[in-house]
Amino acid sequence: MANFIQVTPFLHVQDLDAALSFFVDLLGFAVPYRQPGYAYVHRETVGFRLLEAKEATIKPRGAGGFAYYIDVRDVDAVVAELTPRLAALPPEDVHGPVDQAYGQREFMIRAPDGGILVFGQAIEK
Repeated sequence: MANFIQVTPFLHVQDLDAALSFFVDLLGFAVPYRQPGYAYVHRETVGFRLLEAKEATIKPRGAGGFAYYIDVRDVDAVVAELTPRLAALPPEDVHGPVDQAYGQREFMIRAPDGGILVFGQAIEK
């Protein structure tokens, strides 16, 4: 029987409320647990542990504080779901979906702290 269930990376964020707004309001994650300076967000089989960090520990915007790839079955369905809320982001923070030469269809969103989330789907040949 498989023992490992999922990976839930820790994301160090400068502003927990802004990060929660990004994950919950924009991306549709739920918040099963929150305490001062920490929150756990979850959607289907993907989870992130958000830790509010002192400003000095955060890389400046655009420096890519994190980069995570979320494999999905239908990237266009993710785009369709998020499109009404994506207008709240600067246009340069949203890219795709794009079919890549390496066989993935990808959609990228830059988070408020400069990190990147990529949603990707294998392209059937």
